[in-house]
Amino acid sequence: MAIGTLDRAASQNRWRHRALKEKALIGFGFLLLALILPPWPGAVLVTLAVLGFTFLGARVPLRLWLATAALPLGFLMSGALMLLVTVGPTGVAFAPEGAVQAAGLVVRAMAASFCLMFVAMTTPTADLFGGLRRLKVPLELVELALLTYRFVFLITDEAAAMTAAQRARLGHSSRRRWLRSTAMVIANLLPRALARARRMEVGLAARGWQGEMRVLTRQVPVCNRMLALVVLTLVVVGLAGLML
Repeated sequence: MAIGTLDRAASQNRWRHRALKEKALIGFGFLLLALILPPWPGAVLVTLAVLGFTFLGARVPLRLWLATAALPLGFLMSGALMLLVTVGPTGVAFAPEGAVQAAGLVVRAMAASFCLMFVAMTTPTADLFGGLRRLKVPLELVELALLTYRFVFLITDEAAAMTAAQRARLGHSSRRRWLRSTAMVIANLLPRALARARRMEVGLAARGWQGEMRVLTRQVPVCNRMLALVVLTLVVVGLAGLML
């Protein structure tokens, strides 16, 4: 599951204990450049820079990164294919400039996705929520995000348990049985996940939960040399994307 892959990468990378401000500047700084610079060559340069920080700096395992990138890239490619065709009075035909528009969309969206993936794969969830609290984000929003994050785990756990039970009963022995088993998982997943969420709510109430879940975070001092390197890279990529 992608959520587990993100957690493993965030806990195992070399920048696990770097300051959140440094990683946020890299991720969201390059995300801003990906949105405002032209796709060629701006978004391409942003992609190269972010991948450099991801693999050369944080040393995120390539296999984990590919497992996480597969799903968003699949949605991106399938959506870009729609730009290749146009529907008119004569029916469906290839769009004259569809290939150029699709390529620009793919490059820009890839750059933006890789920026967000960098933050997610180098920063544990506890640090992200701690940073939101320090930014004075309303506690209600932080707690809602934390509970939603936990609920995702409940859904994935239920789906994995149901799928394992089906395989043990030869529910995936043929394509027909696999389709039937998958439909049963989809039909029963939400009620079972809601039941587990209800049990989690009861457990929190029994422990005296007052609407706030505290997580332990450690504030790491910012490295000025690292900040200077990131700012310099942002400036160089921004100027190159505008001038080339």
